[in-house]
Amino acid sequence: MNTTFQRTAASDEWFTPKEIIEALGVFDLDPCAAHGWLTASSHLYKEDDGLAHKWWGRVWLNPPYSRRLISPFIHKMAEHGDGIALIFNRMDITLWHDVIFPTATAMLVMRDRLKFYRPDGTQGESAGCGSVLVAWGEYNAEALINSNIHGKFFRINPDNTKIQPHQS
Repeated sequence: MNTTFQRTAASDEWFTPKEIIEALGVFDLDPCAAHGWLTASSHLYKEDDGLAHKWWGRVWLNPPYSRRLISPFIHKMAEHGDGIALIFNRMDITLWHDVIFPTATAMLVMRDRLKFYRPDGTQGESAGCGSVLVAWGEYNAEALINSNIHGKFFRINPDNTKIQPHQS
């Protein structure tokens, strides 16, 4: 999906390494799919506008990373409550504190930076920031635990119950 983390790249299109998808199991829907990059049983592409559709089943989400798009996609994932999102490890931002921490079940802070793929299938350099896999729902938390993806696993809300954000 569209990202801006590699500023020197000729393209903003960067796709999830297939080994990440394979390690997490079968997904029903990818609302931010890239043509020719199979990540789920059903795909919505940029021209379909994944935000305009009702989501179903277990969702894989590698959202567009621009500020104007990542927030609505993460909000929709939190409302949907069943899936895994791959996002930047920037836990100090409002999106994490107001949406992810109060609603997600668990997360896997990935060790080492990912090397995403370009539309032509070639692998790019390491991303400019670390990545986190965020799970909504216990099944998805278990998928993170059993994935053998290198990183540190944390439970956020084991029962996926919303917590009141801490006000400081």
